[in-house]
Formats: sequence, C-alpha cells, structure tokens
Amino acid sequence: MEKAVMPSSDACQRGIMEIEGALGDLCDRMDDAYLAAADFYGFICNGCEDNCCLTRFYHHTLAEYLYLLKGFSALDPDERNAIRERAAAARRKMALSEVKGAPPRMMCPLNVDERCRLYPYRPMICRLHGISHEIRKPDGALFYGPGCAVFSRLTASMPYHRFDRTPFYAEMAQLEHNLRREMNYKEKVRMTIADMIGHFPEMAPASPMARARRAAAGGLG
Repeated sequence: MEKAVMPSSDACQRGIMEIEGALGDLCDRMDDAYLAAADFYGFICNGCEDNCCLTRFYHHTLAEYLYLLKGFSALDPDERNAIRERAAAARRKMALSEVKGAPPRMMCPLNVDERCRLYPYRPMICRLHGISHEIRKPDGALFYGPGCAVFSRLTASMPYHRFDRTPFYAEMAQLEHNLRREMNYKEKVRMTIADMIGHFPEMAPASPMARARRAAAGGLG
C-alpha cells in the first residue's frame, strides 16, 4: 500500500484552481488524439477480458491527484462514501495480493456498471492506454508501445497510425513543475486511483470570489 503526504484541504482547493483550466485543456487534446487513432483502426474500447480498469496503474503527478479530487468533490456525499469504501477494500486486497506474491487484478473503485464515475477527470494513462503509440525520450531515442493485447490482436494486419504521446507527457511535466513550485510541494507521488481516493480530504466548494480571482490571474499554463 502506497504511503504519501498529500496537501491539506485548503491547499488542494488552491491547487485545483491553479491547474483546472490548463489541465482540462490538455486532457481534451489527449482525448482528441486518442479518438483520432482509435477511429483510424476502427477500435472501440468497450469492456473486454483485458479490461484496463482491472489493471494496477500508478499515477505520478500532484496535478492528476487534484484534478481527480475536483471531480470526486462534486459527487453527492453518499456516492463519495461508497467510492471511499470500495477504494479501501481495493487497497486491502492489493496489500494481501502483494503479501501472497500474486498479481493484483481488481476493479477500479470508480468503475460502476462498466462506466467510470469520474470519466472527465480520469488520469492521463487512463486516457492514453490501449493503442499503439510512440514516445521520444529526452536522449532522442524513439520508443514504440504496442497497445493492449486486444488491440494488438484486432489490428495485427493494419499499418501503424502515428500516435505520439511525447507532447502530452512534456506538457504534463511542465504543468506539474509549475504547480509544485507554486504550492511548494516536494513529496513523491506514486499512487493508484484507490490510493488517491484514500488520501482525498473532504473539501468545501471554492467561493465564487476565489474562483473569479483565480480566473482573472489565469491559473497555471
């Protein structure tokens, strides 16, 4: 089970107002690029034996934590409590799997009836996973990823459609750098979605005046 020291409720609220515009725009562009690639292949991700919502993904940015918290805080209290309970159960099951040395396969606590309850706020890997792609490393080397097993099987005879994740990773890294500097936050982040939910504080909505001030300042970009 991952341990982390996350910002206070007030600090989280300030952080959300810093990044929500820029990160929302970045996420929209990720979705557009993914959909363009998926359309090329005629690939529809609609639940399968290789369901990525059963996969343990680690997320590494404070920005994604705060963006998911923004969506979570807008849910009604009963649903938040139900999600917290599922997240706690998932973390216990994950810890037990690690003790037994078994590969963890458990449903994401945000998945309800095969739909993500915070789909607009989901982390970057949830948006980009599944389709063959490329990433240019800082040393200039080009890495190619094959996509998930189902995608690879269905598109084995098709040509590669260029799907470059590099600009998205670079922009996310810059946004994260700016956010951490603004918040003076130096902790390492390495959490599953269940871990994130387990660390979420209870949050009161930001006042209209605070949001207006942040919007006038432009947030982080």
